[in-house]
Amino acid sequence: MSTPILLGIAGGSIALLLVLIIRLQVHAFVAMMLVSFLVALVAGMPLADIVPTLISGMGGTLGSVAILVALGAMLGKVIETSGGAGSLASRFTQILGPTRVPAALTAAALVLSIPVFFDVGFIILVPIIYGFCKAARVDPVKFGLPVAGIMLAVHVVVPPHPGIVGGAAVLNADVGWITLIGLAICVVLAVVSQYVAGWLNRRHYDMLPTTREQFEAFDAGDVKGKLAAPGVGVVLTLILVPLLLIMIGTTGATLLPKGDPVRNAMGFIGSPVFALMVAIGLSFWLIARGQGWSKERTNEVMESALPPAATVILVTGAGGVFAKVLTATGIGAALSSSITAMHLPLILAGFVISLALRAAQGSATVAILTTCGLLGSAIAGGGYSAVQVALLTVAIGFGGLGLSHVNDSGFWIVTRYLGLSVGDGLRSWTVLTTILGVCGFLLTSLLWVLVT
Repeated sequence: MSTPILLGIAGGSIALLLVLIIRLQVHAFVAMMLVSFLVALVAGMPLADIVPTLISGMGGTLGSVAILVALGAMLGKVIETSGGAGSLASRFTQILGPTRVPAALTAAALVLSIPVFFDVGFIILVPIIYGFCKAARVDPVKFGLPVAGIMLAVHVVVPPHPGIVGGAAVLNADVGWITLIGLAICVVLAVVSQYVAGWLNRRHYDMLPTTREQFEAFDAGDVKGKLAAPGVGVVLTLILVPLLLIMIGTTGATLLPKGDPVRNAMGFIGSPVFALMVAIGLSFWLIARGQGWSKERTNEVMESALPPAATVILVTGAGGVFAKVLTATGIGAALSSSITAMHLPLILAGFVISLALRAAQGSATVAILTTCGLLGSAIAGGGYSAVQVALLTVAIGFGGLGLSHVNDSGFWIVTRYLGLSVGDGLRSWTVLTTILGVCGFLLTSLLWVLVT
């Protein structure tokens, strides 16, 4: 087929996907699988090849994604159930002092959100935010807004979160480099989130009556009781050890030649799967044993993380299916040649497409996966280095950060717990996520210029 027809099919597939998810409220997994099938059919793929292509796309993506997301979810669940978030927030507050409580909570949220999904992590921190806000006699939005902002930033660009892990699988990007780049930028964004949220909080937001009732009835003493266990050193160990192992693998791949036995050993130690397995093993010793959990209790906690993770894994796999179909039908190559002809920087195209999809359908994960699928051929054929591919993936991830509004479940979680009306949520949360997304992209672009 000609390039214009293939591009028309691509545009139609995106439009159909948005209609199914937004208008008809079809589950993202079902919608992406259905659109992938229809794209293959309309693009003229032989009938005998359609189902094998779908299976290949699902298997190729889940081979690397399912393990990481499942292990990450289990590690996050252990930290959540044990009350580690409270210890982390309390310790950061002690270090930075009572006058810097918002900064302390934001720093704690940055660390906690590495293994814990955004919505779960924020809900875990809500009682802690309420407790500190009651002590300071301020509304929850004062401390909660920057916390939510940095947690969402980590969610879209730092593994093992599903969107960025799935995007890395689609683009064959190095997860270690993505982790290093994403974390480094998020440290800067934590400061940005703090200052931007402070600027947004100069105006007064009337708290919703239901939230005010919940906030006033909250007993801060409950939080103080939870802040004792496990120790902050335990929580930091479980989070930082896998990150250090991944860094070892990335360092070996960068400094040593292929085939070097030391590089192979460092690569094995630093593989994300091995790193997370080490963290899970440590959690048995440091938390399960330390908290006096029985084997049955430990298994129950870890198994409870898998049902929610299963849906995320399936959606991520469906994104891989969509990407595979786009490549197999030649749509990806047609889009790649069109972008080249327009002389539009690929890193900018990735950010803008992801941001537009995020605004249109609400899910950051779907936006990231769809954009990676659309640009997969252009990136694969561009002759980019491992660091450049990682930067392109991170830029796409930051596109999924901005413009969180009423079609995003995270918007409702943040606004309802912080007591914001829809209008105030758009004036505060939506503005914050967009500024963070743009700042993250600009920092990624700066690294891109330095590397290139």
